[in-house]
Order: sequence, then structure tokens, then C-alpha cells
Amino acid sequence: MREELATWTAVRLAEHIRKKELSPVEVTDYFLRRIEALNPAVNAFCTVDADGAMRAAKAAEQRLMAGETPPLLGVPVAIKDLTPTKGIRTTYGSRLFADNVPEADAVLVTRLKQAGAIIVGKTNTPEFGHAGVTDNRLFGRTNNPWDLSRIAGGSSGGSAAAVAAGMVPLAEGSDGGGSIRIPASCCGIFGFKPTFGRVPHDTGATAFSITAPFLHHGPMSRTVEDSVLMLAAMQGPDGCDPFSLPLPGIDWPLSAEIKPFSQWRIAYSPNLDFYAIDPAVRQVMEQAVSALQGLGCRVEEVRLGLEEGKTLVLETFARLWAVHYAAFYEELLEREAELSKGFVATIRYGQQFSAVEYKRLERPRAVVYERVENVFAKYDLLITPTLAVPPFAHDCPPREIDGKAVNPYNEWMLTSIFNLTGHPVASIPAGFSPEGLPIGMQIVGPRLADAAVLEFAYLFEQTVAPRRPYPCDDVRLN
Repeated sequence: MREELATWTAVRLAEHIRKKELSPVEVTDYFLRRIEALNPAVNAFCTVDADGAMRAAKAAEQRLMAGETPPLLGVPVAIKDLTPTKGIRTTYGSRLFADNVPEADAVLVTRLKQAGAIIVGKTNTPEFGHAGVTDNRLFGRTNNPWDLSRIAGGSSGGSAAAVAAGMVPLAEGSDGGGSIRIPASCCGIFGFKPTFGRVPHDTGATAFSITAPFLHHGPMSRTVEDSVLMLAAMQGPDGCDPFSLPLPGIDWPLSAEIKPFSQWRIAYSPNLDFYAIDPAVRQVMEQAVSALQGLGCRVEEVRLGLEEGKTLVLETFARLWAVHYAAFYEELLEREAELSKGFVATIRYGQQFSAVEYKRLERPRAVVYERVENVFAKYDLLITPTLAVPPFAHDCPPREIDGKAVNPYNEWMLTSIFNLTGHPVASIPAGFSPEGLPIGMQIVGPRLADAAVLEFAYLFEQTVAPRRPYPCDDVRLN
């Protein structure tokens, strides 16, 4: 067995499998043994379907021998525990659904299987994905592979930690307020929230509940190309989602003619006009901007007109988010003793608002959308920090950042604004704190400009992003 497979990209694995230089069974067995060895410490996976994965790997080998070469054939993939998987336990991080086994796959899971992916299991998430850290009363907390005493972020924290630890090359995440980007930043991987509708969403409470705020599915991986490979398999319209976008969408592979840095116009917002930013994050962003400018990229600092962002962005988002949970999960309060305190508090907060007050939130939301859109009248993309702080210790959210008092619930993540607007956004590793903890940068594009975000991210990854071995890459299996 090749011990270095954990460091291989999904693209490379898929290529070697197509050439019959690796077998799907060999690859799947290797990654299942990685999970068995590493998951007790990281707690990224809450359910592992080893038997199902090996059956799928043997079926993939038969497809290969029959001459079939779908793009993800034999590549192991993890699915977040909010996303239904046929025959594999899906708990939503809740004790109330500890034994729930769906009878059908989500559309994106069906598509990944059709593309040849091997579903190895489900990754940990906070109860119903309600928080920016991954912890629940059913499975406990997920630890950051870079430092087990730190958060992995949330709500796709299990997916991010699994990729960072080399337990899988690809994982699915969902994002309703930063849930792909927060853990991607914490765990030092690439995460992409596509334009709203790019990947059909049939996992919401209803077909229309995914718009306030916008809920997205997206890929999580170590490299940009791997995420593009995965996204290409998941995208496209489906009748289950009235907001799903038509094809063509994102092309695989990326264009061979990506324009050079000298032809990009990039707006840089160091704090979205209102966040307090940790000096370590600010330094990493300034170094990234300087490196881009040194490569000929036009990068200019901008203001978005969001000085009142605590009201326009954070309050608006918090109310939309809470009403969403109150509307669709308040019946669970009948078993409140089994629910997490944060989830209950979110529901109770949402129950306070009338229909008129809820509808009125469209006014500040429209202002936020307009002011973000105004940036793209002059610039191709916008870059910002993903988080205001490096990943912090478990149960110790920041109450002060750079000498300023902050709300520990929501004033350390610069992500929810883009769930108000639905723009495509990536989080890409941009550097490290003095303690060696990952720090991410958001790359934001105009609506439908997913390709531009991914192409710029690829350039950044290849030229500016720091090179550092991932934790656990040197682990050897028995």
C-alpha cells in the first residue's frame, strides 16, 4: 500500500484509477484505515459505512473493467451529517434523530455516486447546523487537526477536519451563514460556496425555505482543482429545487487560458467596514495583498458603505436565521431536554418576530445586496478575511478582538453577509498565525461568476498561498 496516498489530490487519484494504476478497492481500503486510525482523536466522522464503501469500491472496479471512466470513479468522499444518504445513518447532529436512516439520497449524493464517488461516511455537525463551531450532544466536538485543543469551525467542521487530516480527499459541505467557509479557514483547506442555485438543494425543510438566508451546498478539498472536479459532478438543475440554475455551469477542468494577475481588478476590504480584526489575521491579509500587487495584480482597498453592518448585516441575518429555525423546528421543543442549549435559544429568539417584522427584513437585506453589487461595477472580485481571528480554543469564543469588545456568537466570522446576497465565495488558505494556525481569505465574485472566483483562487493557490505540510500527513498505517 502506498502510504503517501493521503497527500494525493482527488484529481491525481482519479487519474491513476482510470489508468488502472490504482484500484478503487485499494484506495477505499486505505482511506478507511486512515479514518480508523485518526478519527478517535479528531472526531471528524460520526458514522463510517465501511461495508457499504467496500461494496461500492468493488462495483467501481467492475465499472472500470467494463471500460467506464466517470470523473470521480473510486474516489472516497465524505458527506455532512445534515445531508440525507440512503441506507447510511443521518442524525442532523441531534439526539432526536440518532437512529434515523434515510430511504433516499439527496440529489447531490446521487450525482456523486453516478460520477463514481465512494461514499465512506458522514461528518460531524452542530445540531441542525445552527452554529459556527462543531459540537453536539450526540457525538461531541470535532477537533482541529492542526491543534486538537482548537475548534474546527462549523457547521461543516467534520468535513473540513476530515479533509485536513487526510481521511478523505473530498467532502461535501453546506453553507447557510458561512458553514463551508468558517471550517475551511479554521482547518486550512479550500471551501467553495457557489452562487445560490448552482447545486440543487433538496435538503431544506421545504423547497422554498432555502432563500432566507440563502442555503448552499458546495465542495471542500485541499486544492482548488479538486473542488472544481467535485462541483462539476454536483451542479445542474433539478425539479426538486425551483431555484436551481441551468447548465452550462462550471467546466471541468479549469480553463487552460486563465488570465494573468495583471488583468485582474481586485477590491480589498480588510474588515467589511465594521468588524474588529485580530492583528495576526490583518498581517496575513496585508502580506497576501502585497504579494498580489507584486505579481502585477491591481488590488485596491475599498469601503462598501457597511459602517452600520452590525445592524444591516448581523442583526438582519440573525433574525432571518432564527425565524427559519423557529418556523421549521419549534415542534422539537416538546423534547427540549434532549436538545442543545444554543439550538433551543435560536428557536426561542425566532419565535419573537411577527410576520410583518420578518418581511420587513428584506429592506436592510436589499441594502446589503446593493452595496456588495456596487463593488463589482468597478472590480472583478472582492477579497476579505474569512474570520476575524485564528481558530480559538474549544469553549472560548472571542469576547474581545484587537482591544474591542465583540459578541462571541457572531462577530468573529465575516461570512453571513454573503448568505444574505447569494454571491459565490471561496475560502482559501492565505497564511498562518504565529502559533502555526491556519488563516483563510474569502474570494467573492459577482452572481454567476463562479468560474472567475475559482480561476483567481487557482492562481492564488499556485503562486501566493503558503506551502506547509498538512497535519497527519506523516502518519503511517499498520
